[in-house]
Amino acid sequence: MTTASPQLADPIEMTSAPVPADFAGLYERHYAAVFRAALRVTGSPADAEDVLQTVFLRVLSRSEHDEAAGRPTAYFRRAAVNAAVDLLRRRSLHAETAYDDRAPHAAVDPVLLLKEQLRRAIAILDSEDATLFLLRYVEGLSNQELADLFQIEKNNVAVRLHRIRIRLQAEMER
Repeated sequence: MTTASPQLADPIEMTSAPVPADFAGLYERHYAAVFRAALRVTGSPADAEDVLQTVFLRVLSRSEHDEAAGRPTAYFRRAAVNAAVDLLRRRSLHAETAYDDRAPHAAVDPVLLLKEQLRRAIAILDSEDATLFLLRYVEGLSNQELADLFQIEKNNVAVRLHRIRIRLQAEMER
């Protein structure tokens, strides 16, 4: 059984810039990884699809395309996490809680509440810290891979991650 890749809107209609020749190949090779990363961060398939579209529309711009073609795996992981964090930030700014008096209040899943609380705390972090945290603990990159990606020392990665965890813990205890 093969799964069809999610379909993007026709990029020619969305931008007047010419579509790079290898865009379709980049999409086919990396759409699944972008979608999975976005889904892990956002927790929502619909939001993950929005992130997927955002990432690949950015690739259509000349500067982003060159970066994506140069180091595609690293670029797409980071771009997916960045776009997902941006979406979480927008969501937290416009958050509205709907009260449903028909729903049993005792039946709320504590794991889902904890995940949402963590997502909101991550949305408060600055972009680079949120990306660093998510690439390490959600995407599973090693400290050395992060050091190479962010062009910082491996020990600095460990220190920053420690500080980020402390900040997230404090934020979640509020």
